[in-house]
Amino acid sequence: MKLHIPKPCFVLLILMTSLFASTTLAANSNLFREYIGAQFKGVKFSDVPINPNVNFHFILSFAIDYDTSSPPSPTDGNFNTFWDTQNLSPSDVSSIKNQNPNVKVALSLGGDTVQGNSVNFSPSSIDSWVSNAVSSLTSIIKTYNLDGIDVDYEHFMGDPSTFAECIGRLITTLKNNNVISFASIAPFDDDEVQSHYLALWESYSNIIDYVNFQFYAYDQSTTEAQFIDYYNKQSSNYNSEKVLVSFVSDGSRGLGPENGFFDACRMLKSQQMLNGIFVYSADDSKADGFRYENEAQELLASPN
Repeated sequence: MKLHIPKPCFVLLILMTSLFASTTLAANSNLFREYIGAQFKGVKFSDVPINPNVNFHFILSFAIDYDTSSPPSPTDGNFNTFWDTQNLSPSDVSSIKNQNPNVKVALSLGGDTVQGNSVNFSPSSIDSWVSNAVSSLTSIIKTYNLDGIDVDYEHFMGDPSTFAECIGRLITTLKNNNVISFASIAPFDDDEVQSHYLALWESYSNIIDYVNFQFYAYDQSTTEAQFIDYYNKQSSNYNSEKVLVSFVSDGSRGLGPENGFFDACRMLKSQQMLNGIFVYSADDSKADGFRYENEAQELLASPN
């Protein structure tokens, strides 16, 4: 017998189906990301275990708009590579991507220090910085066959609106030019840092794909309950579907893998709120045989 659905009910059914679909898309992600190369400990892409059932992003650390003199000084957007290029070369990028179809490689901008000095975001003007940054980063990204960028400035000479316009225009241009396919930001809970990244988020959230929130910047005494509270707070500051959780592999800060991090992740996953995990960094994890990278990827890949 053919079922007749009155038109108003049919419309309601369509709306409910659409709502269910959007809810499904907001479910847990299997995204795993790891910073690599900043500490020059000889780690290679091939050293890191890669679970074939996750989406894996290596993030080269760091590209910095400083020159290579000693000490380095700002260049107004002309970026240079400051990661371990001897062990993480263009051919190494091509090799790891060819061997692992689930792997993409990005570079991170800025970071905390260069040769012991703070890396400052210090543009002379928005137009000049963006022009120089687009040119220099396009060259690096194409040379290394990279897929995306991450923004990890932690010290600022410019005001929040200038930062927002510089970074927002940079990401927009690189995406429009098909130079990158994704972009992330890496804020942490500090008033100055948040003021800059939230200004960027307010104007350009639509072009930012992931928020690598540095939950490891919180105190080492952080409990699981506090971690969940921090996650909820940052999910309200940014898009709750884009905020990734994180730990630092040397265990020096934040809620660590030995103190309940993975329990907190399982709680978020049970609530369909685990958008992915990132680690800082492979350089430190090498000494421990990447124990926690394996555990994190197994958690992300598991159906429950």
